[in-house]
Amino acid sequence: MNAPGSRHDWTDANQRLMVAELARIKARLAGEEQESAMATAAEIRTALSAQSAIDRLAECFGLSPFERDILLLCAGVEMDAKFASLCATAQSNPLRSYATFSLALATLEEPHWSALSPIRPLRRWRLIEVAEETSLANARLRIDERVLHFLAGVNYLDIRLEPLLQNSGVAATMADVQRKTAQAILEALHERNAPVPVIQLLGDDRDGQADIAASVAAELFGMQLHILRAEDIPAGVHERNAFAVLWQRESALLSSALLIECRDQANTAAVTRLAEDLSGLLFVSSHDPLALQRSTLRFTVNKPDATDQRRLWQQALGSAAHKLNGSLDGVASQYRLSAQTILSTGAEISSAISASDNPDELLWRACRTLGRRQLDDLAQRVEPTSRWEDLILPEHQKVILGQVASHVRNRLKVCDEWGFARKSARGMGLSTLFAGESGTGKTMAAEVLANELHLDLYRIDLSSVVSKYIGETEKNLRKVFDAAEDSGAILLFDEADALFGKRSEVKDSHDRHANIEVSYLLQRMETYTGLAILTTNLKTSLDTAFQRRLRFVVQFTFPDTEQREAIWRSVFPDTTPTHSLDYRKLAQLQVAGGNIRNIALNAAFLAADAGEAVGMVHLLHAAHGEGSKRERPLTDAETRGWV
Repeated sequence: MNAPGSRHDWTDANQRLMVAELARIKARLAGEEQESAMATAAEIRTALSAQSAIDRLAECFGLSPFERDILLLCAGVEMDAKFASLCATAQSNPLRSYATFSLALATLEEPHWSALSPIRPLRRWRLIEVAEETSLANARLRIDERVLHFLAGVNYLDIRLEPLLQNSGVAATMADVQRKTAQAILEALHERNAPVPVIQLLGDDRDGQADIAASVAAELFGMQLHILRAEDIPAGVHERNAFAVLWQRESALLSSALLIECRDQANTAAVTRLAEDLSGLLFVSSHDPLALQRSTLRFTVNKPDATDQRRLWQQALGSAAHKLNGSLDGVASQYRLSAQTILSTGAEISSAISASDNPDELLWRACRTLGRRQLDDLAQRVEPTSRWEDLILPEHQKVILGQVASHVRNRLKVCDEWGFARKSARGMGLSTLFAGESGTGKTMAAEVLANELHLDLYRIDLSSVVSKYIGETEKNLRKVFDAAEDSGAILLFDEADALFGKRSEVKDSHDRHANIEVSYLLQRMETYTGLAILTTNLKTSLDTAFQRRLRFVVQFTFPDTEQREAIWRSVFPDTTPTHSLDYRKLAQLQVAGGNIRNIALNAAFLAADAGEAVGMVHLLHAAHGEGSKRERPLTDAETRGWV
């Protein structure tokens, strides 16, 4: 409110006006002439570069001249020591050195009894407080401290609201689609003659919704924006009503709009109740629409698409973007980040990218870190260590895995630039099935893809996702997929047949709900923009309708003798000491790659404990231990000639 002055500084002029106004009130209390004070106030008012605090407050809240003077009387008691003696003298009581309603009725112009009723502005907007120790006429009147400071030219957010609200400035840059949405809101508001409606901003981009709200508020009314999280709305009726009153007062004093962020359906009732009570420019951001009685405008605000994100990355990184070799397309395709996240991250890493010998990896690492914030609480992150050379598979399976990686890498080009996504969003997901016995390389293949694509890999524990309570499984799955959409992560549903087995014939409500859970998952997998990998030990247990909706199916067969020998030759790190290992004989052991790795690791511990290099005898003991664990003792033919 400290507006720049033309002839006089606004703050100084406002304070001098207050002195003149208080001088007028003192004259009324003393029964003296007021013309000199009124003339001085009029002269100062004409010199003000912007409306004075008292005039703005009286206009905003519709104060009558009498109510305006009551407020000045209460302010004078706090600002000018002479008011105390004047009040006591006027009330013929040295103990009543404060403002009362009876004093105001007796000394101020145009008095009316309704001025102190709860529905009039002084008490409705808590501009003054009324002590309750005596009758209304003789009760002490005190100006609210926030209002007192406003009159003095000091404008700030009420400290009672400060812990609940966050100030949001206008974004320097917005995504193109969100700039168009802001313009559409402005046009819709300009076309309406009715009171300003609640503007609901729906979708998944919380940052973008705040950017749009701040832009509209600034453009339409020159207002700033404050944000209230739904979980911070006071729970009690009286507390919520008090908040509503204080906020609406602040909205006028600060010239601010409010955005209520509702991210959890559990808070929708509280948001709805508060929104119905508030006036002024109000935005509500949520994923889904809220049912309000008030007039409402609804606009969808999702995170920018891949093309828009690439442009934002280029802008955020500046000249450093030229050092990147195709990574911008990759991160724009794999991650769904808000414009503000991209701009702030780009500003943080642009210098490092310019100076780095491996700028692409630096960008990917920064994006992976951003994506982990939500998903780490919902799934187990797997650190991928395996690479293509570690994967021993038939050539056909490797070709399919290469195609999976190619689809992920080229998603932006094919779906967006070449227009396939515009034809139909259906089937754009990259859901993939890895089928085969335990230990045949399904998880390792997922690690290889994660390394190849510079993406995080998350294993989903289906036992923690599936719930016996109706609706909970879909809720859990929604959280996982929503978080994964933003992170670009590869989702690995281990042992998926536990949930995605053949859908049962509907015999009761439980069967019907189980089928709803499966249908929901199928729909989310089909629209998931990342790579979802399902593993199963028994492909035939999966519903054929489910299999039709998969983009890729990779069958992991039990390794033959040649493949087992290749696995044995690659299983030991280069730094592991070995002695006289016969890989051809080891390959006779009828076990999968996962079991081979277990045997090699256990043999290494046996050798280390004996202070020896890993030899066939250690492998024999470890192999028998692995057989016992699997409840399948080894045959003599499998281990003949090992020692």
